[in-house]
Amino acid sequence: MSLSSITFFSHPLFPTLLPSLLSTLVSLRSISIRCTDSSNSGGKLLLQSDLDIASSSLDLHLHDLQLLLPLLFKPTGSRGESDLDEANAIVLSHPTPSSSKEDVSLFVRDLFARLVIGDAELKKKALDSLLRLLLECGSIAANLFVEEVDINCLIHLLDSNNQSSAIRELAVASIAALASTSEVSRKVIFEEGVLGPLLRLLDSGSTVSREHSADAIATITSDPNNAWAVAAYGGIAVLIDACRSSTGGSTETRKKASSSLRNVVVASVGGDTKEAMVEEGAIPVLLEMLGDSDTTIQKNSAHCLWILASSGESFRVLILKQGALSKILQLFHSCDNPELMEHVLRPLHVLSSSISAAKTLSGSLVFLSRLADLIGQHHCQHLAASLLFNLSISDDAKRLMAGCMGALVKMMMELPKPAGSHVIAARVLVSLLSIRSNRKELSKDAKSMTRLVQMLNPKSNDGLSKNLPVSVVLALAEDRGGCRKRIVAAGACQHLQKLVELDVSGAKRALQRISGGRFKNLFSSITWRE
Repeated sequence: MSLSSITFFSHPLFPTLLPSLLSTLVSLRSISIRCTDSSNSGGKLLLQSDLDIASSSLDLHLHDLQLLLPLLFKPTGSRGESDLDEANAIVLSHPTPSSSKEDVSLFVRDLFARLVIGDAELKKKALDSLLRLLLECGSIAANLFVEEVDINCLIHLLDSNNQSSAIRELAVASIAALASTSEVSRKVIFEEGVLGPLLRLLDSGSTVSREHSADAIATITSDPNNAWAVAAYGGIAVLIDACRSSTGGSTETRKKASSSLRNVVVASVGGDTKEAMVEEGAIPVLLEMLGDSDTTIQKNSAHCLWILASSGESFRVLILKQGALSKILQLFHSCDNPELMEHVLRPLHVLSSSISAAKTLSGSLVFLSRLADLIGQHHCQHLAASLLFNLSISDDAKRLMAGCMGALVKMMMELPKPAGSHVIAARVLVSLLSIRSNRKELSKDAKSMTRLVQMLNPKSNDGLSKNLPVSVVLALAEDRGGCRKRIVAAGACQHLQKLVELDVSGAKRALQRISGGRFKNLFSSITWRE
């Protein structure tokens, strides 16, 4: 194959590559003349150094040519690989979702060559094409890109010292797209060390670069196997700083940075990462984020506070000392988003294990009334009931919360997830039934009484411990007269008798109590039915 059979200048990279190649060849010719000079006036060490430099330059040019030559033509198949002419010079069109894998692969290699060899304008056009390719062809293009090319060529473009701002912004946008498009490409770019450059851009890049880098970091750290590396790169302080409203970052940047912070704290197994977060000033920033106007930032903040507070008493003390309880309560009272409320209840539940926090929460009738309302909401009922169970509630508060008793009975019966919700519901209900007015109110609720009797039936509610509804019956039967009569009228006696025979704890005492102590007379006067 002769060089004349290929149209070299048909590819836009040659005008970039050829001048530097000619310069290297001229330099080599000059050095070769010096090698034949017996006097060698410049010295052997200088000559050897010049040879090494020229040789390295030539190697780079050969590498670039190897990238480029396969893109200049394609074999016809019938004429043989060496029989090529200008008619076979490739003009690449942008692939579509219906393009073959071979066409996408060839286009990817062309993009790679432009990123490695091209000038600033060609690099920008290549990055624009890459973004469009990832958007239109998805994971196929992303997987081919990381398989076919050296991904470091793209990571290198994030270096602020060597590239223009426009190129860095396009490069980091491409990295973010690769991270979100395919698990394979996300794994490859992480393993090639992209987190370090991304964190540097998040710390000191332009507004656009910071936004894209925050997006890429959030996606990469969504895999717990990757999130640990943020601390290794010294990135915790960078993420915390990016979450501050005072740093001037966009809402999108702060949203993604807060998601990354959540990913890091969730993935941290030991206490070192959490301690590092506290030392870097995470708690005040997290409390500030609770008051943000963006719901995602608020959720991420509450989630981080929950994980930190769950990590030990020392963390809870630090969080409470910085005024966390009042900040969380402010969001609790203003929140009308069920999903956000679920996130707010988690740190409140954990912090309620502290004596001081529990005392504050138990003494607020406004808080307890709102908490009782939440027991009727599916998203929040388990957390709300669990939080109530942790508190010492006054009689006045119990009277105020009577309206949630029906929801607690239903919660017992439905055996909702997570496991143990029915136990919490029963115990909270028994606590509320220590007030006489509450006992009367629940016994008058026909639907709740029907549900309670159904739970007593040994043949129903598999998986429900029968001592739970029995404990509720015992609490209701504290009142003589109306409450006991309503329990009997609802049909509880026949089921309690069966539970007595099954030796269920409390069943005999409950049966004696609702029968007014006339156990034998009751059995002789009632015909038991199955």
